[in-house]
Amino acid sequence: MQDETIREALNAHWQASAAGDLDAEHDIYDDDAICDYPQSGERILGRKNLQALRGHHPDKPSGFDVRRIQGDGNLWVTEYTIAYKGQAAYTVSVMEFRNGKVVHETQYFSEPFEAPAWRSQWVRKIA
Repeated sequence: MQDETIREALNAHWQASAAGDLDAEHDIYDDDAICDYPQSGERILGRKNLQALRGHHPDKPSGFDVRRIQGDGNLWVTEYTIAYKGQAAYTVSVMEFRNGKVVHETQYFSEPFEAPAWRSQWVRKIA
């Protein structure tokens, strides 16, 4: 699958995720896809289980912003923020493709934190 086609599939996936369209959101996954959440030690096996888990989430996102999509070949990374009840989580999704479908995804979630004042002379604030 060409990089342009994967990028289009990723854009459609993230747009569907933001809109809460569970069917379109999960079109990108292979039937036997694996999704790992390393921070909670969870592994979701199969597209149906992944869609069911997301469909039963008690909250709907109140914000969703893709910051960057980067990759080529079969490995793609998306950086985005997702907010629930106004609380943002900075998220990284690493997706491995085979035959045009995601076969393995790993997602990392991080809450924002205040930058310590001691390092202000070496940094710039970003949005």
